[in-house]
Amino acid sequence: MEKTTIVIPPKNTQSVFANMRGAHVALRVSNYDETKKWYMEKLDFRLLHEWPFGDLQLAYLAPANDDTFWIELLAGGNPEPKTSYQDLNESLHPAGYHHICMDVKSVDDTLAQLRNRGVTILGDAFDLPVIGKRLGFFSDLWGNVIELSETL
Repeated sequence: MEKTTIVIPPKNTQSVFANMRGAHVALRVSNYDETKKWYMEKLDFRLLHEWPFGDLQLAYLAPANDDTFWIELLAGGNPEPKTSYQDLNESLHPAGYHHICMDVKSVDDTLAQLRNRGVTILGDAFDLPVIGKRLGFFSDLWGNVIELSETL
C-alpha cells in the first residue's frame, strides 16, 4: 500500500464561523487529585489553572511544550463509570466520543516511555499509509483513549 498525503482544502475565511478554533477537550473524571497527578506525572502535563464550580472541581492542563491544546478536568459529584479497554479493537464498538489525538515525533519512542511509566498501552503501534501516519494508542486511568500520531 502506498503512503498517502492528506491534501487540506483552502481555508474558508468567508465562513460565519471563520473565527472558530480548537481549544480544549473536557474529561469527566471521578477523582480530581488522582487524575491531575496522573496527567502531570505520566504525561508531563502542566497545570494551567484550577477552580471550583458548584460541587465540581475543574482544571486546565496542557502538554509539556504546547500552549494551544488543553485538557479540562471535570471532577466531583458521582459520575457513572466509563468502560476501560485493554484492547483498541474493543474500544471501537460503542458510538460517541472515542479518543484524543496527540502528534509526536516518534510513536514508538513515546510508547516506550509510557510503558516505563506504567501506562496502559492498547495494542501495538501500526502504520496507516492511507493517511500517511504511524499510530499508537493508550488509555488514562479512567479509560479515556489517547492516540499518538507520527507523520510517516
